[in-house]
Amino acid sequence: MDVPDVQRKRIAVIGGGLVGSLNACFLAKRNFRVDVYEAREDIRAAQLSRGRSINLALSYRGRQALKAIGLEEQIVSQGIPMRARMIHSLSGKKSAIPYGTKSQYILSISRENLNKDLLTAVEKYPNAKVHFGHRLLKCNPEEGVITVLGSDKVPIDVTCDLIVGCDGAYSTVRSHLMKKPRFDYSQQYIPHGYMEFTIPPKNGDYAMELNYLHIWPRNTFMMIALPNTNKSFTCTLFMPFEDFENLVTSSDVLTFFQKYFPDSIPLIGEQALVRDFFLLPAQPMISVKCSSFHLKSHCVLMGDAAHAIVPFFGQGMNAGFEDCLVFDELMDTFNNDLSMCLPEYSRLRIPDDHAISDLSMYNYIEMRAHVNSRWFIFQKNVERFLHTVMPSTFIPLYTMVTFSRIRYHEAVLRWHWQKKVIKKGLFFFGTLIAIGSTYPCMCSMSLRPLHYFRRPWDWLTCFHKTGRASLQTPWGH
Repeated sequence: MDVPDVQRKRIAVIGGGLVGSLNACFLAKRNFRVDVYEAREDIRAAQLSRGRSINLALSYRGRQALKAIGLEEQIVSQGIPMRARMIHSLSGKKSAIPYGTKSQYILSISRENLNKDLLTAVEKYPNAKVHFGHRLLKCNPEEGVITVLGSDKVPIDVTCDLIVGCDGAYSTVRSHLMKKPRFDYSQQYIPHGYMEFTIPPKNGDYAMELNYLHIWPRNTFMMIALPNTNKSFTCTLFMPFEDFENLVTSSDVLTFFQKYFPDSIPLIGEQALVRDFFLLPAQPMISVKCSSFHLKSHCVLMGDAAHAIVPFFGQGMNAGFEDCLVFDELMDTFNNDLSMCLPEYSRLRIPDDHAISDLSMYNYIEMRAHVNSRWFIFQKNVERFLHTVMPSTFIPLYTMVTFSRIRYHEAVLRWHWQKKVIKKGLFFFGTLIAIGSTYPCMCSMSLRPLHYFRRPWDWLTCFHKTGRASLQTPWGH
């Protein structure tokens, strides 16, 4: 396809967030005419409101997508490496659980700064434009028409060849696709909400160990802290909504933290803790699945619009970025033929994005309840040992998900197989140890246990001869 023909194709990207702006870069790079419609004002000129989201963890999949548009080095230079989970116990004891090898780490990234950099990158393409303050009203993919409402409050009809829905978990584009036949959709709110706090710097430096994702797990309660470039930590408290609602006074909040997260109080500060707790209500977390991700050659969903996931595997942004990368790779394969590319994109990404959604739910339970378990830590050590001695055969689940581009659903299948092998191996070695410890014990007893089988007969013989049973055996033992 020659360049003039490509330029005649107009693509409307709905949503100027992380996935939308990254996708616009990929599409503009292919010389399509790209218009990004973002309902919010330009965040580069506005003050970002609190409560937007949890801090972001950038890993291999997201980095590969940024690398493809030439932004990896710029973004990575702003991130803070995190090499392990630091688990805080009620007693104040801290223990680290590495994510992988010494060279493997994830990056704590500012959502706001990342979004700003991506928007700036979009605007560097002469064939791309970002329309801020433009909200999608209607979407008619078959006719290639969208209706947007700008700041002047006058609806505008826009004709385009492809509509790309990157407008988040409550996607307007997806809501229009849901009216089409054979479109499957499901959503689930988890019982937990989240609330953010800040651990300020101490003496101009970080108040806790750097290069860790700090976790306070308390069964149904959990707090996670990620480092920021300004030497602070952003803390996110997760717990059931009813527990948030039960804390109605400052005293209630302080008593709760003293009971479950005592070492966090001096780090956050009592006044700041109470102030932030009542500043905003707890925010909900939703998991969304749908199928398919496209409608003919006219419309496609990416990021949270296609698969919103809970944040406990740190893969929401990374999975969305990989959506863009996979789509771009397919555009190479099919020479920009949308009628071929969109169906193949759905075929590839649906099982993967559903798999990471399920894994995020699994990690939701693991992180709040299991990370303090000795059995959990033992399993992690076994996995790391097997990966060290057989790196190509045994790969821990976290490594497959976070430090590779193994397809998510294939990582799940491999993980289940590895768990079965490990369980069988532990059972086999446990049996060997049991047999090995029993054999010396039996040898030390020699043949004496056989004598006990003879005692009843000796008693009967003695009783028959003397009329009374003797507790002493004929051989004097």
